[in-house]
Amino acid sequence: MLSLAELERVAALLDRALRGQRVQAAVATERPALALTLYGRGEDEEHGQRLHLLLSCDPETARVSELSRAPQGVDPQPALAQYVRAHGLGGRIAGARLVDGDRQLALRVHGADGEYDLLLSLFGRRSNLYVLDAAGVLRAALRPLAETRSELSLGEPYRSPELPPPRRGEDRFAAIADAALLAAIEQEYAERESASSRDSLARRIGQALRREAKSLDRKLERIDAELAEAEADSKLERSGELLKSALANVRRGDDEARVRDFETGEELRIPLDPLLSPAENLEKLFRRYRKGVRALTRGGAQREAVRATRGAVAELEARLEAAGEDADALAALAAHPELVRLLGRHAPSPAEKREREAREFRVGKMVVPMRLAPRRYRTESGLEIWVGRSDEANDLLSTRLARGNDLFFHLDGAPGSHVILRTEGRSDPPSEAVLDACELAVHFSKQKRAGSAPVHVVPAKNVRKPKGAKPGLVSVHGGRSVNLRRDPKRLERILASKIDD
Repeated sequence: MLSLAELERVAALLDRALRGQRVQAAVATERPALALTLYGRGEDEEHGQRLHLLLSCDPETARVSELSRAPQGVDPQPALAQYVRAHGLGGRIAGARLVDGDRQLALRVHGADGEYDLLLSLFGRRSNLYVLDAAGVLRAALRPLAETRSELSLGEPYRSPELPPPRRGEDRFAAIADAALLAAIEQEYAERESASSRDSLARRIGQALRREAKSLDRKLERIDAELAEAEADSKLERSGELLKSALANVRRGDDEARVRDFETGEELRIPLDPLLSPAENLEKLFRRYRKGVRALTRGGAQREAVRATRGAVAELEARLEAAGEDADALAALAAHPELVRLLGRHAPSPAEKREREAREFRVGKMVVPMRLAPRRYRTESGLEIWVGRSDEANDLLSTRLARGNDLFFHLDGAPGSHVILRTEGRSDPPSEAVLDACELAVHFSKQKRAGSAPVHVVPAKNVRKPKGAKPGLVSVHGGRSVNLRRDPKRLERILASKIDD
């Protein structure tokens, strides 16, 4: 993480060098960071140049640096990146500064919708990247607030953390000229991230192998127990033959039969089920015998297969130990087909987790197929608006996904998508968010071309699905009407804020 002395120098450099540069692209990377592609021309430059500026809030390698090329982004892009794309692309950098004399770098962007700050907060594990509007209200965060600053909330004014007076620390890049400073910072931290990625891969491989080995060992124990039981049952043939010879002396209700083994001369006790007839007990005995023989045959093959798989895992464990800190050897090992399967099952990467989650839509503990997931839009206050995609999706949205204090929007007598404003439990959501939801309710209805329309707004708890009603049909009671005068700019802005699926 950069020291205060280093960040002071970076802030001064960015304030001089970036003023007036245009934001061409904004991409969030796999590590929690935002890469901005800027374009501009310095005072002594004849032609414009592109600069790839990285704002990283990674807990271990948080920094501001320059990349040699635009990085590959994650899919889907997080809300902060979508906010910057919606409000900042085409905007110009208006300056850079430190906030409250601490390790908080604010990059002011002047976009089409006004000014906002990208605030990079470098506080170790609490590091984060925020978007603050011109009034200093928190609009988006790259890392979850619960993991960094739980006392902050979207839609509320941003507050600097209450910390002891900061130490300036040393400038490790003092010998580096300003022109090469950002690239030097990236080189320093990229090497650290490379080592961290190598160590992380080794940990993931080790975790996957340990979990698979433990699973296979448990399976072997279970098979051995089943084989021991089958071995005992496979010896019941002799008991069955002896019971058959003495069946005339057995009565229903007996809990055992005493027979003499004519080969050894010993008296044997054969347990019986008193609820069964003698013939049924005999059939049960031979049935257990036949099942035991089948289980021995099948279980033996299973045990050999599991042992072979366990041996293959042991070989991979040996290869992992031999690879040590060799990044190329670890990468080759991770590409092994069996290990690819095990990593996906037991230790997926963050990108794989995101990809897996992207195929599902989760609301709390509820998992919804993506075909039924609502379209989602983000208001300027940070609240989300959800819009149903089909009749079936409308039913799910209004009756199961919506919470009691959420608001339901619809047009009387005009078929259309169900629209829900997620209020996050608030009883008085911002009026701007309500109007945004009204615009979407009209846009996704048969009256989408109307210049004005009455939109009925009702709490989601007042929405019911009548028994036997066709898909998409609900009943509502209470609420109020909003006479919406259509605003093309508002509609354009809220449509641009769509959260990618």
